[in-house]
Amino acid sequence: MSLQLTGIHHLTAITANAPKNLDFYTRTLGLRLVKKTVNQDDTSAYHLFYADGQASPGTDLTFFDWPVGRERRGTHSIVRTGLRVGSDESLRWWKERLVASAVPAGEIGGIGGHSALDFEDPEGQRFRLVSDGGAGAAHPWDKSPVPAEHQIRGLGPITISVPDLASTEAVLTRVMNMRKGREYPSPDGEGQVHVFEMGEGGPAAELHVAVQPGLRPAHQGAGAVHHVAFRAPDQETLHQWTQRLNEFRLPSSGEVERYYFRSLYFREPNGILFEIATDGPGFTVDEPLETLGERLSLPPFLEGRRASIEANLKPLA
Repeated sequence: MSLQLTGIHHLTAITANAPKNLDFYTRTLGLRLVKKTVNQDDTSAYHLFYADGQASPGTDLTFFDWPVGRERRGTHSIVRTGLRVGSDESLRWWKERLVASAVPAGEIGGIGGHSALDFEDPEGQRFRLVSDGGAGAAHPWDKSPVPAEHQIRGLGPITISVPDLASTEAVLTRVMNMRKGREYPSPDGEGQVHVFEMGEGGPAAELHVAVQPGLRPAHQGAGAVHHVAFRAPDQETLHQWTQRLNEFRLPSSGEVERYYFRSLYFREPNGILFEIATDGPGFTVDEPLETLGERLSLPPFLEGRRASIEANLKPLA
């Protein structure tokens, strides 16, 4: 059997207002803050991780807190983040909640083979709530303001925009072993969207590629997505992916120790940053599951700088 990615691991976006970001994702969306740490390459910035009640791989939505202006939307970018819920009934529940919270939201409808509801966060990041029909395990957070049956179950699909499909498709299918499936018109009326599947498929394991040559290149800022990560079960599998990228002469970061997982970064031909990350060891490696996210966590190589790092961070509350 060929080397396979098993789905979406996490997605990292950019916020310019960490306190409001924390409020929206925990209180409005009902996600759990499972890790409060810093960007390991820029310790002046928070790196906030939101996930389900068990901090499961495939549920992590993370943010770098950078003092930047708003994103300029366009192609060569990740344009829509899918968040899975368990049913069409949950979509209706969320529509009412988002409207009541004055969150910009569209109408429930069929998009790309799934029942879905589009909305935006306060900084303009574009999301799509997707009904996955209750497939797979769910791990609700018992302290969420959202009822367990309607809580966000995880990530996927993720939609990227490119001006030309050919080179991106070659990397997705020949290098990353994704399967090309269906296609559908982009809901925004700009171009066609092509669906690529990983592992067992389904919303948690789909990357949607919108081909949009009429758009100008995006410029990252608040409300933009920085990168998307795909799942590798363990470190041995990640070694195989590292070797595979080398065999295809695809430039990469080499393996990077992120403490909570091990990562490999590279850019697809249209410049979008991809990551392959291991499922483990996970967020309980340095604090108990019961108290995840309650204090600033630092990996061992930064622990000696805790006092100076904490002094440079803005309060979240």
